[in-house]
Amino acid sequence: MSVLYLVIPIALLMSGGSVAVFLWAVKRGQFDDVSTPAVRMLHDDDVGSRDPGKEPQAPGSTPPS
Repeated sequence: MSVLYLVIPIALLMSGGSVAVFLWAVKRGQFDDVSTPAVRMLHDDDVGSRDPGKEPQAPGSTPPS
């Protein structure tokens, strides 16, 4: 039973710290843009490495002559 005198304050400190970190993140704008990260994976990252005038080819197809 005496362990509760140690566990309850530790639990209160941890939950208070979690709330403080969450409020800090909200104030810094970490949760402002929720739609862009879900769409970001659909965009091509290596756009600069391709030839801009060349059309993408399907694997195994022959290029037009």
